[in-house]
Amino acid sequence: MSQLLARKKSTSSLHHKQLKSTLTSSTTPSNQKPREEKSSQYKNPRYEVLLETKGSYMSESKQGITEVSKSCYQTLLNAAQKIPENSLFRDDLFKATCEKVRRRNEAIIIQDITRLIVPSAENLAIYGATHLDHLVESVNEGWDNSIPVTKTRPQPDYSVGFKRDAFTDDQLRRLRDFVGELTDTSYFMATYYLYFPFLTCEVECGAASLDIADQQNAHSATIAVRATVELFKLVKREKEVDREILAFSISHDHTAVRIYGHYAVLEGEKTNFYRHPIHKFDFTALDGKEKWTAYKFTRNVYDIWMPTHFKRICSAIDHIPSDLDFEISQSELQYSEQSNAESVLTINDDDSQPSQLGYIDSTDVTPTTSFTEQTQVFKKPRK
Repeated sequence: MSQLLARKKSTSSLHHKQLKSTLTSSTTPSNQKPREEKSSQYKNPRYEVLLETKGSYMSESKQGITEVSKSCYQTLLNAAQKIPENSLFRDDLFKATCEKVRRRNEAIIIQDITRLIVPSAENLAIYGATHLDHLVESVNEGWDNSIPVTKTRPQPDYSVGFKRDAFTDDQLRRLRDFVGELTDTSYFMATYYLYFPFLTCEVECGAASLDIADQQNAHSATIAVRATVELFKLVKREKEVDREILAFSISHDHTAVRIYGHYAVLEGEKTNFYRHPIHKFDFTALDGKEKWTAYKFTRNVYDIWMPTHFKRICSAIDHIPSDLDFEISQSELQYSEQSNAESVLTINDDDSQPSQLGYIDSTDVTPTTSFTEQTQVFKKPRK
């Protein structure tokens, strides 16, 4: 249990970030890498193999998802939703909009198209969807408070999770040791204000663009699914989330959209992560017949799926013992984070040379072993 405790960032890591922030402060915030830099490692054809060494697969499992999850995503695809009355996807503007963005970069596509593919949860709340008030989104922001699956830090173009004040004071007390301070890293957080992410979106353009976006989403969604799985393992209710879709991802460019559901398969002490293809389509084809498909799907995730998912998370948090006392020093936590971060297969960061998979003392880490079950330097909790 103690290995799920929040972790202090290493001194060297903080120093590196402070130095990098100083060097780039005039152009880019320290938690926001330039688009080219944030996607560079995902462009490596070996990145999918790297994910697999950590138990995350960009494919379906042999068992597949549960029948409940199958029925659920069909509902999310088919349930009616109101669409914006006046937008660039309006029938008389649609073709001109598609032509405008056809040969443009990601920034233009995000500006003109993305909100019509993946609507903003916070904006919908402002417009009156009060059941979304406890959601929060991040836009092109590094998941600095997460514990990444690979060395590369996730930085989704768009992601959604739960606000801190979505939880009661009692629930926050139960989570306190596992989320730590604002600068700590946690299995349950993406950023310091975004808990338990469940939706990520990536936009890419150019050759193999959606494959790159898929790899970015696979990493982020694995972290999102892992958060819920580890929470349920903490309270010994992990079978409730086995093979259940616990997060969604959407990859798109100027014409095409890919929607996936992400889930975990629990086999004994091992936890592997997979994705289920929900829908792939060209929203410009057939005179825009499916131009609103992703928008409606996302709205249904917010309106139909999210409330049930939130209740599930809160139910598990309510079962975390409130009187746990951990005998563990912050130096041990910091050391463990450094060990885990460095004891994995990595991809060379040097963009000036062909990227290679490097091997760095991974003997202490079993990629497919549950994060809750991995042997750590932590002492057992004192009850």
